[in-house]
Amino acid sequence: MTDPLLEDARALHDDVVRIRRDLHRHPELSWQEIRTAGIAAREMEALGFQVRTGVARTGVVADLDHGEGPTIALRADMDALPITEANDHDFVSERPGVMHACGHDLHTAGLIGVARLLAGLRDRGDLPPGRVRFLFQPSEESMDIEGKSGGRRMAEEGVMEGVDAILGLHVGAHLPSGRVVLDPGPFFAGSDEIHCTIRGRSSHAARPHDGVDAIVLAALGITAAQQVVARQVPPAETAVVTFGMIRGGTAKNIIADEVRLEGTLRYFEPETRERIHAGLRRAFGTVEAMGGAVDLEIRSGYPPVVNDPPLTERVRRVVDEVAGPEALLEIGPIMESEDFSFLSREAPGAFFWLGAGLPEPRSHHHPRFDVDEGILPLGIALLARSTVTLLSEPPGAPPAGR
Repeated sequence: MTDPLLEDARALHDDVVRIRRDLHRHPELSWQEIRTAGIAAREMEALGFQVRTGVARTGVVADLDHGEGPTIALRADMDALPITEANDHDFVSERPGVMHACGHDLHTAGLIGVARLLAGLRDRGDLPPGRVRFLFQPSEESMDIEGKSGGRRMAEEGVMEGVDAILGLHVGAHLPSGRVVLDPGPFFAGSDEIHCTIRGRSSHAARPHDGVDAIVLAALGITAAQQVVARQVPPAETAVVTFGMIRGGTAKNIIADEVRLEGTLRYFEPETRERIHAGLRRAFGTVEAMGGAVDLEIRSGYPPVVNDPPLTERVRRVVDEVAGPEALLEIGPIMESEDFSFLSREAPGAFFWLGAGLPEPRSHHHPRFDVDEGILPLGIALLARSTVTLLSEPPGAPPAGR
């Protein structure tokens, strides 16, 4: 039998797609989500929710109060990326150099759909008592000058106070449409940023012995850094070190006196993170031994997303009921990071991938990123049904029928 909430969500499909496409045409970068937040706030106010704007600068918090009971939070991120869209559909970004290349437009539109669904249950008297808190979060993609993302700032501003559980999803353009990835325990990797400046001494390219070649030293440091995971982290521990940016030199016939590197490290366990930090310091210590000077800064990023096992089991049960047992998919460690982790550190959380791949799957953070909009009703129904379940079976209580 089809879950009635899924049928209700399907009835919302056309309007939610309209909202998604409008957001896609008008993407906004991190901390600039003024128009997006305004749409979310207007939709929440129309449903009679208590709405706060300007949370974590451009975020929106809306509460559906429905009597005494648990408080369940639902989160969607709103920001876009500094990428020029290369798609040819009829709702491409109208803002040069900015596009929704990760699906946050679907997340925001989908959460509006969830709000409408739950408001309908409230109006019919079918919503269990309690509170549902809708979090429209800014800046998942980047951190501000203080090193804080939107999720961290929202947590610091108290949006999780009194929350008993938090749920969220991320569409996956690389995953089969309609499949769900949801596992207990460490789920998304933690990440830190690597910033390194290597200084040498300039000289003529024909007389390298008169200088200290910062490019060669940078290559030495990068090579040594790649050995950290390969040779200093136990094989059973999952980790990644990647340098994605290198800048140095002024001309082809001048020994470079400075090279700047930027990269990222990914991990699941705190001990692994400590191993990588220590290993990177040793790796770039070899540069100093060769006559260079090194400024290495490892900036704290996003902690791992750790799915609460009992809560995850309940949501998995909902997936089974709404989408069928074949919907759950196993894909192994997920090395992407997500600042949902700052929110789920404050209360039990469950975060899942919702497959949205096209016949020709697209990559996230790519100019041709795109997804199957047809999964929106399923995502809406999964979050709505999970919320209803958690309101009727408060987190911490044994699941019904078990």
